[in-house]
Amino acid sequence: MKQLGLLALCALTLLTTQGLSAADKDGWITLFDGSSLDGWKASENKESWSLKDGILTCNGERSHMFYVGKHAPFKNFELKVEVKAEKNSNSGIYFHTKYQEEGWPTKGFETQVNNTYVKDPKKTGSLYGVVNVTEQIIEDDEWWTQHVIVKGNTVTIKVNGKTTVEYTQPSDYVPPDKNFERKLGEGTFALQAHDPHSTVHYRSIKVKPLP
Repeated sequence: MKQLGLLALCALTLLTTQGLSAADKDGWITLFDGSSLDGWKASENKESWSLKDGILTCNGERSHMFYVGKHAPFKNFELKVEVKAEKNSNSGIYFHTKYQEEGWPTKGFETQVNNTYVKDPKKTGSLYGVVNVTEQIIEDDEWWTQHVIVKGNTVTIKVNGKTTVEYTQPSDYVPPDKNFERKLGEGTFALQAHDPHSTVHYRSIKVKPLP
């Protein structure tokens, strides 16, 4: 019996240690380990996603890769994602969203990934459909960091440390488009495969939950 008690104590200690090690000393949690899609789930057209050499690439028909791991949902947080887009490519990073099998996500917000995609004037760093950036600030085929901060009713978006959006949602806000509930609350993250002509790469994805 004493031996069983000791084993149980060791197991509890291991679980506690693993839980603590989920975040680094600064509070950042890695959501994409670079070697698997553990904690992630693709919607329609799953073949639009590929993983090679630590890089998650989207190219193909519309699909969204949702984070469905144990750390979700997220309310207040900092999110940092390393991104590289090829010429004339479109993608996006969603937050406060919810998994859905088909269509463009109807819940939450999208921060745009688009440097030279000609069909949409909303450029990288936009809070899509809410605060739009029309100036190209990132070159194609270069890695950059997209940084999203949500605190209460305020969303800040930074691209390579430069603030592109500082948006505070009014307390009486009503989404103008009934098809897309762009309203702060809580939810998960998603990456977007936009179309067969767009190729975008993702690597480091990490989050720091905030009070």
